Amino acid sequence: MCNECEKLPEFVLILDRLRSAHNTGNIFRIAEALGAGVAACGYTPCPPHPKLEKTAMGTDKSVPWRHFDTSLQAAEHFKASGYTVLAAEPGGSEAWEMEYAFPLAVIFGNEALGVCEDTLQIVDGIVSLPMQGSKASVNVGNAAAAITYAIDAKRRGKLKI
Repeated sequence: MCNECEKLPEFVLILDRLRSAHNTGNIFRIAEALGAGVAACGYTPCPPHPKLEKTAMGTDKSVPWRHFDTSLQAAEHFKASGYTVLAAEPGGSEAWEMEYAFPLAVIFGNEALGVCEDTLQIVDGIVSLPMQGSKASVNVGNAAAAITYAIDAKRRGKLKI
């Protein structure tokens, strides 16, 4: 259901140059569970895509989504539409400690490259997960699940820290 002309929900997950159709399909499932939309950027796999369809388990047909050439274009579009735009990157405020303003778009970047540097220059903030091990990040699908569920819990008043 690509809706280039239709408005996306008040919560959008922007995917910046994700390589894996499996991760993208997983994030479509997360978006569906939270009533969110998806903005796929660059070479991020988009429906219809056989590997994405398998992992998305039908949510690729029900989640509102659209494609942008770059995450910078997506961030500029959502900011101009009144969204708060955050990037999920190491070193930001912990997901469950932040306050969130809606409508909200959160950018999840390529696992090797992160969020595009040009895009990071215009975001309203950085949200992150604490890391206690030697790695500075976790799988993008896992990070998207943890961060978006923390945001949703805060939005619904279920998480007070």
